[in-house]
Amino acid sequence: MEFPQQQKPAGEGKIIYPPGVKEITDKISNDEVVKRLKMVVKTYMDMDQDSEEDKQQYLGLALHLASEFFLRNPNKDVRLLVACCLADIFRIYAPEAPYTSHDKLKDIFLFITRQLKGLEDTKSAQFNRYFYLLENLAWVKSYNICFELEDCNEIFIQLFKTLFSVINNSHNQKVQMHMLDLMSSIILEGDGVTQELLDTILINLIPAHKNLNKQAYDLAKALLKRTVQTIETCIANFFNQVLVMGKSSVSDLSEHVFDLIQELFAIDPLLLVSVMPQLEFKLKSNDGEERLAVVRLLAKLFGVKDSELATQNRPLWQCFLGRFNDIHVPVRLECVKFASHCLMNHPDLAKDLTDFLKVRSHDPEEAIRHDVIVTIINAGKKDLNLVNDQLLGFVRERTLDKRWRVRKEAMMGLAQLFKKYCLHHEAGKESAQKISWIKDKLLHIYYQNSIDDKLLVEKIFAQYMVPHSLETEEKMKCLYYLYACLDTNAVKALNEMWKCQNMLRGLVRELLDLHKLPTSEANSVAMFAKLMTIAKNLPDPGKAQDFMKKFNQVLGEDEKLRVQLEQLISPTCSCKQAELCVREITRKLTFPKQPTNPFLEMVKFLLERIAPVHIDSEAISALVKLLNKSIDGTADDEEEGVTPDTAIRSGLELLKVLSFTHPTSFHSSETYESLLQCLKMEDDKVAEAAIQIFRNTGHKIETELPQIRSTLIPILHQKAKRGTPHQAKQAVHCIHAIFHNKEVQLAQIFEPLSRSLNADVPEQLITPLVSLGHISMLAPDQFASPMKSIVANFIVKDLLMNDRSSGNRNGKLWTTDEEVSPEVLAKVQAIKLLVRWLLGMKNNQSKSANSTLRLLSAMLVSEGDLTEQKKISKSDMSRLRLSAGCAIMKLAQEPCYHDIITPEQFQLCGLVLNDECYQVRQIFAQKLHLALAKLSLPLEYLAVFALCAKDPVKERRAHARQCLLKNISVRREFIKQNQVAHDKLVSLLPEYVVPFMIHLLAHDPDFTKPQDFEQLIAIKECLWFMLEVLMVKNENNSHAFLRKMVENIKQTKDAQAPDDPKTNEKLYIVCDVALFVIVNKSTSCHLDCPKDPILPTKFYTTPDKDSVNDKDYLSSEARTVLLTGKPKPVPVLGAVNKPLTVPGRRPYTKSTPTEAGNNNSTNTPPTTPASIKTRDTGAVASVTGARENEENPVIVVKEVKKKEDPQTENSVTPNPPAATPPPVKRGRGRPPKSAAAVTPEKEAGAPASGGGRGRKRTAPAQDHTSTAATEPNSGKIPKQEDAKKAGTQRQMDLQR
Repeated sequence: MEFPQQQKPAGEGKIIYPPGVKEITDKISNDEVVKRLKMVVKTYMDMDQDSEEDKQQYLGLALHLASEFFLRNPNKDVRLLVACCLADIFRIYAPEAPYTSHDKLKDIFLFITRQLKGLEDTKSAQFNRYFYLLENLAWVKSYNICFELEDCNEIFIQLFKTLFSVINNSHNQKVQMHMLDLMSSIILEGDGVTQELLDTILINLIPAHKNLNKQAYDLAKALLKRTVQTIETCIANFFNQVLVMGKSSVSDLSEHVFDLIQELFAIDPLLLVSVMPQLEFKLKSNDGEERLAVVRLLAKLFGVKDSELATQNRPLWQCFLGRFNDIHVPVRLECVKFASHCLMNHPDLAKDLTDFLKVRSHDPEEAIRHDVIVTIINAGKKDLNLVNDQLLGFVRERTLDKRWRVRKEAMMGLAQLFKKYCLHHEAGKESAQKISWIKDKLLHIYYQNSIDDKLLVEKIFAQYMVPHSLETEEKMKCLYYLYACLDTNAVKALNEMWKCQNMLRGLVRELLDLHKLPTSEANSVAMFAKLMTIAKNLPDPGKAQDFMKKFNQVLGEDEKLRVQLEQLISPTCSCKQAELCVREITRKLTFPKQPTNPFLEMVKFLLERIAPVHIDSEAISALVKLLNKSIDGTADDEEEGVTPDTAIRSGLELLKVLSFTHPTSFHSSETYESLLQCLKMEDDKVAEAAIQIFRNTGHKIETELPQIRSTLIPILHQKAKRGTPHQAKQAVHCIHAIFHNKEVQLAQIFEPLSRSLNADVPEQLITPLVSLGHISMLAPDQFASPMKSIVANFIVKDLLMNDRSSGNRNGKLWTTDEEVSPEVLAKVQAIKLLVRWLLGMKNNQSKSANSTLRLLSAMLVSEGDLTEQKKISKSDMSRLRLSAGCAIMKLAQEPCYHDIITPEQFQLCGLVLNDECYQVRQIFAQKLHLALAKLSLPLEYLAVFALCAKDPVKERRAHARQCLLKNISVRREFIKQNQVAHDKLVSLLPEYVVPFMIHLLAHDPDFTKPQDFEQLIAIKECLWFMLEVLMVKNENNSHAFLRKMVENIKQTKDAQAPDDPKTNEKLYIVCDVALFVIVNKSTSCHLDCPKDPILPTKFYTTPDKDSVNDKDYLSSEARTVLLTGKPKPVPVLGAVNKPLTVPGRRPYTKSTPTEAGNNNSTNTPPTTPASIKTRDTGAVASVTGARENEENPVIVVKEVKKKEDPQTENSVTPNPPAATPPPVKRGRGRPPKSAAAVTPEKEAGAPASGGGRGRKRTAPAQDHTSTAATEPNSGKIPKQEDAKKAGTQRQMDLQR
C-alpha cells in the first residue's frame, strides 16, 4: 500500500480535541489523562469512515496520540485507551493510514500488540476494552497495513506469540474467533509465511506445549485448518529441509518433526500432501533408529480411526508394510504393535496385513511372536469379525511355540475368545461356530510333555471352558455339552487330565497316610519318594522338590493343616468345601507376608491340581438329570449343536470317565435308577458305558441299595449271555466286582453258555466266548478245570482247526469290522479266550501254555490260514495273524509263560511288526508300545521296534521312533526313582536291549545273504534305528558299554543253533555291523568299560574262554558301502537292467558280477539323480501311506516262467530269459525284501501275488543260488493298467 503524504492539520499544527475535551499533555495527572482519553475514545468510536470533515479535523489528534508520550506511558489504562483510539483511527482512515513513517507504524503495531496481553485476564474491569481492541483489529484487518513494512515479520511474530500466550479456557468463542480472524488474514493475504512465524504456530502442537495450554493448541489447529491451502507450501518446505536435506538448524522445532507430522495429519491430511512422499524416503534410511521413528509415526497415521492414508497413498503403505521384515528388531516390533490398532480401526486392511503377520509369527525374536498373538487376540476380543481364519490360525500355531511365554499368550488368548464367543455367545452362533475348534485345540495341548503346558490347560479348563465359579447346574450343563462336542483326541486329553489330577490326589493321600505312621528311616525314604513324584507334577521340578520338602515339613508340624488337606482330597469333599479348604491352607502359608512368595505359589499349583472344583455328588446328580432330559427328549440338545443320541452317548461316556476318578460321588439311588434306564436302551454303547459305571462305583450296592441289586442282576446276566462282546465283558467284571456271591452268579452264566457252544452258528458264539474267557480269568480256581475240556474239544479241535465257510475273495488285506466273517470273529475271540484262560491259571503245570504257544506259532507260520485249505480270505488272515501275535505278546507279560516262549516263537511274534498289512503293523505296534510303557513286557520285546526301520510308510517309522523314545525314557526314569531297580538292571536298563536286537536281526528271514550289500544296509538301518535313540547321551559311559556288549556277543554262539556255522556267521556279521555303527557314531566308545555286560542265556551260549573270535566278518568294500552308501561303479548295462527300487523299501535281487545295487544308506544323502528320484517317490508314498488299505503296500509280483512271451519277459524281468532257471516255490510268510513293493493304491484293491512285505517265518535253508536267481522282481504297475501296458510303463520308469 502507498503511504500518502501527511496532511497538515488545520490551524497551523494546532491539535483540535473533541468538544468538552481539554488538551492532553504531560503536565496533567494520569487520572485526568485517562478521563480525557475516554472522551476521545468515545469520539473515535462514534466516527465512521464517511465523516471526511471529522477525519480532517481530528487528524492532528491522531498524530498526537502516536507520540512517544502515549506509546511509552507507564500507566496501563492510558496505554489501553490509546491503543483503542489507534485501532479506531486505523478503522476510520482505512484503507490509508495517517502515519507515513515506517518506523512509527512499527512502533504503533508493536504497542497495540503489547496491549493485547490484557486479554489474558477475563475478570479484569478493563477486559471489555481489550476485547473491543481485538474485535476492532480483527474486523478491520488493521495488521495488513504492515505487509509493506520491511520488518513486518517481527510484528506478526510478536502478535502470534501474544495471542497464543493469552488465550485460555476462560475466553468465550467470540474471543477465539476474533483471534483466528486476525491471524488468518495475515496468513491468507500475505506473500507467504516465514519459518519463524510458522514456528510460532507449530510450537503449540508439540505435546509438551499442547499439554500446557490446550486452548492455544485448539487455536493453532483452527488456524491451520482455515489456512490449509496457503500454509501447506510453507509446511512442505520446512519438512523438506529437515527430512530430506537434513538441515536441522532451520528451526528449533526440527527435533519434533515426527510429533508435528502426527498432529498436522490429525488436523488435516491436506497439510501434508507434499510431505508424505518424503517419509517414504525416510523409511529406507540406513539408520535403524531413524527408521524406527518413522515407523512409529506412520503407525499412528495409518492406524488412527477414519484415516484414509493407506488408500490414498498406496506406495507409502506398501513401503511401510515392507518394514515388517526390517532387519532391526525394534522396527519389526513396532510394526506388529501397530497391526492391532489397524485391525480394529481399518478391517479393510486386514488382508494386506495377514501375510506380513504370518511371517512375523515365525520371527526368531520371542517378543515379536508374542506381540503378534497379542495383536490378533486384542482385535478378536473387540470384534471377532476383525480377525480372519488365517490370523486365528497363526495364534493356533503359536500354541506349540518353543518359548513358554509365547505359548502361554496364545493359549490364554484363545481361551478368552472361547469364553466370550462360545460360552457367553456374545456375537451369536455364527461367531461361536467360527472358533469352535478352539476347545479341541486347547485340550490337545495336554499331550505336550511340558508340565507348564498341562497346568495351563487345567487352569484354562477350570476358568474359561467350564468356569468353576458358575452354579452347579450351569457348570454341569457347560461340561455336558462341551464333552459332547469335543473331538476324539480332545476327549482323551480331558480324560487324561482328570486321571492325572486323581493320581496326584492319590499321591497326596498316601503322603498324609505316611505322616500318621511312626517316624522311621523306611518311612522317611517312602515319604521322600512321594515328594519327588509330586514335584514332577509341578512346574520347575527342581525348585518344586525343595518347596515340597518344606511343605512336607510344615505338614508334619501343623496338624490343623493336615486336617484341611485331608478334607480337600477326601472323596466326599464338595466343590464349595474345596474352595474353603484351599483358601484356609493358603491363608496359613502366607505368614509372614512377603511381596513375592514362590513357596506359596508352588503350593497353590499343587492345591489347584488336587482340589475338586468341578465334580462332587451334586455335580454328578446334575449330570444325570441332564442325561435323563436327553433320554426323555426335553433337553436343549439341538440348540447346543448336538443330536440327542450324541448327547446321550457322550453323557454316558463322561459319567463313565468320572466313575473312575470320583466313584463315591455316584452312590445315590437316583443316579443308579437313571443308569438302569440306560441299560435298557437299544444303543449298545450306552448300555456298555452304564455297566462300566456300575462296575466302577457299585461296591456298596449289595449292602445299601438292595432294590437296585435285585434289578441289576438279571440285566447283567442277560448282557453276559446275549449282549454285545463289550457288554458281556463289562457284565462279567461288574458281577465279579460288586457282588459277594460272585461264584454263584458266574456259575449261573458259565454253565448254560458252555453247554450251548455250537461252531456251526458262529454268529452266536462271539458273546459266549467273551464271557467264558473273562469268567475263567477272574475265577480260575472255580472254572480252570471245566475250561480245559472246552478248550481241547471245542475251541481248538472244533473251532480253530476247521474252516466251515469260504471268505470274501476281494483280495483286500484289511476290511472293516462289519465285513469280517462271523467265523473269523469267533476264532479271534477263541484265541483271546485261550489267553485269558492261561492268564487266570498263571501256571503251566498241565503244559497247556506250551500247546497254546505252538498253536499260535503255527497260525503265524501259516499266515493266519491254520488249516491251509485256502478257504479263508486275505483280510481274515490278517485278523488272525494280528490276534496270534498279540496273544503271544499278552502271554509274555506273565513271567511263568515268558520263560517257556522259545526264541523262534519270540521272533515270529516280533515279525508281526513287519506284516504286509498296514493295520496289522499299526495295531500291533500300539499294543507293543503300551505294554512296554507299563513295564509289563520283558525288555527283549523292545528289540522288536528295530524292525520298524523297514516299514515302508514314513509316518509309521516316525511313530515307532516316538514310541521307542518314550519307552526308553520310562525305563530310565523308573531306574532313577526306584532303588530296588538297581538290582534288576539286566531286565530294565535300555542298553540291554542290544543283545536281543542283534539276535532278532540275525534271524531276520530277509537276511539270507550275509555278504550282500543291500541286506547289510538294511541291517544297519535297523540297528541304527535303535542305537540312535540309545546313544543320544553318553550317560555312565554307555557307548563303551554298548561296544563291549557287542564284542562279548562275538565270543559266544547262537543258542538257537550253536552248531550251525551259517547261523553263527550271520550273528557275527550283525555284530560287526553294530560295532561299525557304534564306532562311527561315537568318539567315546573306545574308552574302558569296567562293567561286564550280562548276556541272555536263552539266546547266547556261554563264551568259550579257550578261543577268541577276533575275525572281521565285513569286507573293506562292505564297510565302504555301509559308510557311504556307494558301491563300486557299474557298467551302464548293469545299471539299466537293475530293477527299480520301491519307495520306503530296498528290494533285493541277485547281482551278477557286472551288476551292483543302489546302496544308498538312509544316513547318507542321495548322490545320484536316480537316488534323488527314489527318495522323492518315497516321500509321496509316505504321505499317502496312512489311509486305510488303499494305503497298504500291496505287492504285485510276476513269477518268471520259461515259456513267457518274450516282450512281457523283457519288460518285467531285468535278466535275460536264458539266464532264468525254473522258479522255486517260495514258502509262506513274508517274502524276501526284494518282493515287497510298496504300491499303496493296490493294497486294498488287488490280491497280493505270492505274499508281500510283512510277516515272516523261519524257513529251512535252501539252495541260495537257485533261490536268488529266481527271486521275483516287483514292478510298480498303475491300478488301471492292463498287462499289455506293463512293459511300456517299465520302459518309461527307466527313462525318468
